[in-house]
Amino acid sequence: MISWRKHYRQTLIAIGLLLSTSASIYGQDGDPKNGEKLFKANCTACHALDKQLVGPALKGVVARLETEQGLGKDWLHKWIKNNKELRASGDKYANEVFEKFNKTEMQLFPNLTDKDIDDILAYTTNPPAPEEKKTDTAPASDTNQAAPASSTTTNVVIISLLAIAGLLVWILVKLRQLVKLGQSEDLAGLNETRVKSFSEIYEKYHYIGKGLIAILALLAAYGVWNWIMWIGVYKGYKPEQPIYFSHKIHAGEQKIDCQLCHSSAKYGKVSEIPSMNVCMNCHRTISEYNAEHYMEPGKDKAFYDGEIQKIYAATGWDPAKQQYTGKTQPVEWTRIHNMPDFVYFNHAQHVVAGEQAIINSFNKKNPNNKIDVVCKACHGKIDTMNVVQMANDFTMGWCIECHRTTEVDMNNGYNKEYFKNLHDKLKKQYPKDGGKITVDAIGGLECGKCHY
Repeated sequence: MISWRKHYRQTLIAIGLLLSTSASIYGQDGDPKNGEKLFKANCTACHALDKQLVGPALKGVVARLETEQGLGKDWLHKWIKNNKELRASGDKYANEVFEKFNKTEMQLFPNLTDKDIDDILAYTTNPPAPEEKKTDTAPASDTNQAAPASSTTTNVVIISLLAIAGLLVWILVKLRQLVKLGQSEDLAGLNETRVKSFSEIYEKYHYIGKGLIAILALLAAYGVWNWIMWIGVYKGYKPEQPIYFSHKIHAGEQKIDCQLCHSSAKYGKVSEIPSMNVCMNCHRTISEYNAEHYMEPGKDKAFYDGEIQKIYAATGWDPAKQQYTGKTQPVEWTRIHNMPDFVYFNHAQHVVAGEQAIINSFNKKNPNNKIDVVCKACHGKIDTMNVVQMANDFTMGWCIECHRTTEVDMNNGYNKEYFKNLHDKLKKQYPKDGGKITVDAIGGLECGKCHY
């Protein structure tokens, strides 16, 4: 007799095993979409799917490792979590990889779970296709339909203007004919006796003439003086550079601090033009522009990629081999801000000692155009400029006006103690101002401060 209870139990066990096996397989396969997020957060500084950066290309790394080395996912889990420990254990392939990539230590990722690593490996095996951006074709069709109408309107306007011009010419001809007919003999005689010599007119009205000449001389002198005073003032100057560098992308979109590149502005007299090695700190791994980020009108991804290649050419970097060739090309940058030799200006004094005072003063004078970084007080909102330009006059008068209106930061402990006596004195002399100390009161207008 057939025992249905026994077969029923065996069927349930088989179904349970099947489900658990399926769950296990799914768990091992991982989630490519989650893996993409983890890959971008942890791996893109050194790896790409389709090309070598600091480390190897990772697309199909699971299959490649199994085919070439006979190693499975377990080895990858150990390598990703703690490659240093794996190398120390004497693992042959781990040490070969370390030697091959110039003994560059890979970051340890003990924080990643086994599921996280499976998700990342699933992404490298089968990366999800990028989502297509929806494009609205309606405006284009409307534009195409509107084009003939616009062309017709333009033709009508041109024809109308030509007709009006022709009518005006005809009227002028007729008026000339009427004037000739209307002139009498007496009027003709009077025209002949009219004084026509400039010297005779000047003799008759010499006082008025001298007055006009004096006025013209004064205007000419003012014009020459104004022209002389603006020699060397290049506000709005924005030359083309040998490598296109958008501060809007770097400082605006990517929020890179000014002093990451212009590091000497905080500690030295001059804010230097950064060397190309500073650029390579990031662009050693960023070899292509991400088209999903900001795109300047008139520019495309190919343009930005080409500018990155100029950086590689200048530094002698071979992105395919991930090493320097030794063949460099100097970049001839065009300088924008350049103080005359007889002017002393110290960036550190303004960026460090005067930082808060300058920001407060600028925001007080410009409540609708406030700044958050001291650099912007002089150089303008650099983080919005694709092409850097000179934002201010940088004349002596411009500097003096700033020194006269910028209040010393008395919340600073050093200033509060150092200028204590001066502060008390000014409070008594100018009670309405509350003893306000501006930069000119502490020597900001002394000639020797800026000229030597």
